[in-house]
Amino acid sequence: MRDIEIDQSEFDAAMERVQAFARDASPVMSLVSALMADAIEENFAAEGRPKWMGLSKGTLKRRREDAGTGKILQRSGRLAGSVVQSHDATSARVGTNVVYAAIHQFGGTIQRHPMSGYVRLRKAKNGMIMRQADHPHLAVFAKNGHKSVKVVKWTRSTGWTIKIPARPFLALTETDNVAIEEEVSTYLRQLIDG
Repeated sequence: MRDIEIDQSEFDAAMERVQAFARDASPVMSLVSALMADAIEENFAAEGRPKWMGLSKGTLKRRREDAGTGKILQRSGRLAGSVVQSHDATSARVGTNVVYAAIHQFGGTIQRHPMSGYVRLRKAKNGMIMRQADHPHLAVFAKNGHKSVKVVKWTRSTGWTIKIPARPFLALTETDNVAIEEEVSTYLRQLIDG
């Protein structure tokens, strides 16, 4: 009779690594959250994947007057710069806490109700209504007690509606999903191989 001796130390070590991974998948979750953040950054750079709806004629006109202020959803850079990634032992997340992010992600309608009130405009040293330096067609408003008030008049607006199309920036493409799956598979193979 022959004795067969099986060395399962490598198998046992691999199973220990898998069990440790099952308890705390933080390393791979960190990798996934970084890949998702890269995809979101790419969405902003490409102005959507697929392309977002273009800007309205009025917005394009204002941007030309402002001397070209950048890409869609990036006028100030605040929204794109607010995207953060996080992870824990079981999940990976990417998101933003900017209040207006949801209206851009999902689209919607903003209803401005009629308003009325006093308008106080500042006057320049020459007695004329002061204009904004970067927007010469707009006047400069004054606070209640300001010493250089030129005009005080009652005004009323009728209200208006703003329709904002959905421009999903927190989105992954199929290519992103495949890349994440490949990275996770590579990580798991290395984990088992030791």
